[in-house]
Amino acid sequence: MRTGIFMSYAGGFREAVEDVVELEKVGVDIALVAEAYSFDAISQLGYLAAKTTRIELGSGVVPIYVRTPSLLAMTAAGLDYVSDGRFRLGIGTSGPQVMEGFHGVPFDAPLGRTREVVEICRQVWRRENVQFDGRHYQIPLPSEGPNARGTGLGKPLHLINHPVRERIPITIAALGPKNVELTAEIAEGWQPVFFYPERADAAWGDALRAGLAKRDPELGPLDVMVSAALAVGDDVDDRLAWVKPQLALYIGGMGARGKNFYHNLATRYGFGEVADHIQDLYLAGKKAEAIDAVPDELVRSVSLIGPKGFVKERLAAYAEAGATTLLLQPVTADRRESVRFVEELHALLP
Repeated sequence: MRTGIFMSYAGGFREAVEDVVELEKVGVDIALVAEAYSFDAISQLGYLAAKTTRIELGSGVVPIYVRTPSLLAMTAAGLDYVSDGRFRLGIGTSGPQVMEGFHGVPFDAPLGRTREVVEICRQVWRRENVQFDGRHYQIPLPSEGPNARGTGLGKPLHLINHPVRERIPITIAALGPKNVELTAEIAEGWQPVFFYPERADAAWGDALRAGLAKRDPELGPLDVMVSAALAVGDDVDDRLAWVKPQLALYIGGMGARGKNFYHNLATRYGFGEVADHIQDLYLAGKKAEAIDAVPDELVRSVSLIGPKGFVKERLAAYAEAGATTLLLQPVTADRRESVRFVEELHALLP
């Protein structure tokens, strides 16, 4: 099982990069930079590429709605070049809150757009003249017919540069069954959130199996990249509270009632009543109470916080559930403790 690290996307980026430099020294395999509504992920990844030498780098994730497919492909090829072939493109749909509320673009057709984006990116990386006639993207833009929007002057072009690789790995962040099925079919990696090993098959198993049945063998095995908060020790129970604000935000505040992917996931995990209570509090503006309502049991189920024996048992559960990369989020403000937590986890890996 590989290990990775999630970069914080809110403040202190230079300090966070120094953390990655130290974690690279102790064998962490990949570092991911998220993109929400802070600094963009791409500029930070370029900076990170210049400061590291071995660790794989990835976007974790960039939303597909705010960049054209060709620009996503160009950006990935550029980052792969400056990192000497160490980049993987992580994409996702984000949600209507960010897409419509911050970017002002419609949140529509996530499945169809994701499939077409992946196809176009791979066409660009092969340096083919980009020609695509999909439901959501037409390249070049047609100047005739029912979808006419172009001037007729656009001609198929191919990428001028020669990419380091013509197949840059793509990871898709997906939660819903249809999204997970698509990911298992077309992507090199899958990035779920709040992964509960013992209930992962109930939540996603059928979707994964359906997608894998249609998967091109040339893609290789699906890299299941799961995130987990990390604190190893006999006296780290207080770190459970550090995780609760994020869980409360996602379960309670990332979407209206009936349209919150994370609330739906908590419900599939068997925490439906708890999720409803957290959502009621959060949407009523009672954020502190919503955080307090997150049970320790839920935090422990989706994290690696506890004594070495407990963490070792959890690692075995992650492996049994099919996780192949652990994206660690050390629950600490101290770089030395962060490195220590990761080193202790490496010693416990099965």
